[in-house]
Amino acid sequence: MIVNFSIKNFGPIKERQTLSFEAEKSTHLEDAYVTKTGKKRLLKLALIYGPNASGKTTILKALDFLRNIVLYPVDKKTTVFNFEPFLFDAKTPEENSIISIEFINDRIKYFYEVEFMRKAIVREELTFWNPVKANLYKRTTNLSNQYTEITFGSTVKIDKTFKKTLEANTLWNNTVLGGYLKTNIDFQELKGVISWFQETLTPIIWTRTDLEDFVSEQINKNKIVKSDVIDILRKADFYISDIQIKEEEKDMPDSLYEFLLKRLEEENRKVKVSDVKKKVTTLDLKLIHSINGKDFSIPFNSESSGTRRYYGLAGLLAMSLKERMILSVDELEASLHPDLYEHFLLSFLMNSKQSQIIATTHNREILNNREIFRNDAIWFTDKNNDCATELYSLADFDSSVVRDTTNVLNAYKSGKLGATPNPVDYYIDPNS
Repeated sequence: MIVNFSIKNFGPIKERQTLSFEAEKSTHLEDAYVTKTGKKRLLKLALIYGPNASGKTTILKALDFLRNIVLYPVDKKTTVFNFEPFLFDAKTPEENSIISIEFINDRIKYFYEVEFMRKAIVREELTFWNPVKANLYKRTTNLSNQYTEITFGSTVKIDKTFKKTLEANTLWNNTVLGGYLKTNIDFQELKGVISWFQETLTPIIWTRTDLEDFVSEQINKNKIVKSDVIDILRKADFYISDIQIKEEEKDMPDSLYEFLLKRLEEENRKVKVSDVKKKVTTLDLKLIHSINGKDFSIPFNSESSGTRRYYGLAGLLAMSLKERMILSVDELEASLHPDLYEHFLLSFLMNSKQSQIIATTHNREILNNREIFRNDAIWFTDKNNDCATELYSLADFDSSVVRDTTNVLNAYKSGKLGATPNPVDYYIDPNS
């Protein structure tokens, strides 16, 4: 589980901003929101509110960026990172960016920090507590000769060959963890960290993410229990009694076939055209609706966008209740009725044990009911005078602004909490 996550000089974020999952002292909704991990009380949910272009999604992008540079190391020194530093300043484009994360995996706490620019990883550090604090490694990069230097902590026992092999595989634009993935060396401490990034921390789920195909594929492979998804859909009032998934082999579209051949040719693959089958295997998905004692089979593409969206979320919910997962969701409320959005969140909170959701949202209705949210689970992004993102929690406000009796929705709508757009007027002069 994530303890906290910090970002500096990344996109619209200039100064270091930190999102924390550590629960405040309040025991409000303790059983639903808080998981105890060792001495830590960690929240399962963080909802981020704010106007468009305030930096909400950047929080998710930074987390996804960190995951990618760990799991997908590039193979060429000339490859640059796909990000921009803070651009509304004369100095920050030339300064390094920093992302750090503190998390717990298998009862071991880790702190991982990476300092980087577009061309290279400048500095990297991994520390763990097992049970006392110890440094696993520190990495610096000699930028003049583009060479990585790694120093291991005193508690880590490695030989010189291992160190040289790891340094040789860690290009100046690779993380040490990414460099390790290129080796054939056994290092249990690094394996545990990489498995967390790979198996627990999921990629961003966008509104355009094809969750339906992913969930159907996982059901077809028995990695998601179909009956669990059906139960979640039924409890959400969809009248769905079964899910039918059939594999079908279809002709590959000519455009896709030609694209595939072109890519193989570009990669100098020695493949004959006759070896590339012009067939694709697809999954035909239908939902069975039970209405007045009768079953009706509906093709998935004929379902409403809300049904399709909730089918995908139901699959993720089913997985997160049985596995440790950290879900990053952009605009969680997309295509969902407010009551269904609330039902999904409550289903997750009441049933999950070791999973977390961090989501951006514009759904404000939840703020009207203190019986379903904690102050420390609500976050806001706003722009300061430098047009830089500031991230803060509802729990940061003192009692002069937010009391236990305060209607948070009204306070937010009135602008007392910030993080709202400020349009000027509605009149548009067509002659200007």
